[in-house]
Amino acid sequence: MKQYSVVKISILGVCLYPLLNSQMTQLMSNRNQTMVTEFLFSVFPHLHDGGLLFFIPLLLIYGFIITGNLMIFIVIQVDIALHTPMYYFISVLSFLEIWYTTTTIPKMLSSLVSEQKTISLVGCLMQMYFFHSLGITEGCVLTAMAVDRYIAICNPLRYPTIMTPKLCICLTAGSCLCGFLLVLPEIAWIATLPFCGSNQIHQIFCDFSPVLSLACTDTSLVVIVDAIHAVEILASFLVIALSYIRIIMVILGMPSAEGRQKAFSTCAAHLAVFLLFFGSVAVMYLRFSATYSMFWDTAIAVAFVILAPFLNPIIYSLRNKDMKDAIGRLFHCEKRVGRAGR
Repeated sequence: MKQYSVVKISILGVCLYPLLNSQMTQLMSNRNQTMVTEFLFSVFPHLHDGGLLFFIPLLLIYGFIITGNLMIFIVIQVDIALHTPMYYFISVLSFLEIWYTTTTIPKMLSSLVSEQKTISLVGCLMQMYFFHSLGITEGCVLTAMAVDRYIAICNPLRYPTIMTPKLCICLTAGSCLCGFLLVLPEIAWIATLPFCGSNQIHQIFCDFSPVLSLACTDTSLVVIVDAIHAVEILASFLVIALSYIRIIMVILGMPSAEGRQKAFSTCAAHLAVFLLFFGSVAVMYLRFSATYSMFWDTAIAVAFVILAPFLNPIIYSLRNKDMKDAIGRLFHCEKRVGRAGR
């Protein structure tokens, strides 16, 4: 009996030895590798290789994004005629756009002119967290705006009693809560991963896929997380799409041509921003198994991070008569105050 036990233990040891040996080899290999504490953006050219040619246009675009959204936000807060739920949500969206672009573009600008195109691990995680949190919050606000337009056009008599200031504030708070809580578990999980191989990020900002590809451990769990994010994006898209389909059907059923034109002009800006935002999100994150070259990955990221925020102030100010009138009133008032001061 004792001999049988010894033989059984020996066989078990022979079977487990290759597995334990491979695990010990991997552990020793990880210990011998230097742990990564910062990442390098490899796609940015050096200053003498044309970095300045990209820096100047990007700086002008960033300045326009900040100035345009800030002007929209201030005008809506100052002009009493714009104190409606629709413009309240536009002001929230403009405020979010300022911080959304600030999480990525300043770092891009410094990487274009600096020899050190690096970002710390903590800085990378913070950039990912705020970028995606603000992006999800924007998606939720766009959903609230679609619901607002749906009630205004499809149920106009009950609109003042439904879309109260209290409900608008609750929807905004819920959007922020949703955005800043949903991404937190994924960022906390990535923070626990070991990074001990290459530190080169082949993207213009820290994003989930480029960073996770550098982890020296199994990251297959990200498939579940990506599926959750895909469901979130598709749910928001579906709510907004169904709202606007219903809105368009109601508008087309209006007997007055003037009423149809006014309703369409009210919704046109929201519809344009919705298509721009969710179109870029879909191309960027709902690619499923499709893979692109580094050039197309970078081009899609530029459209998502820079082009979409650049067009939003144009859509909401230059294409909106009420906004143009309010901006005109604000500057006219400032001119009169300036003349009176003299």
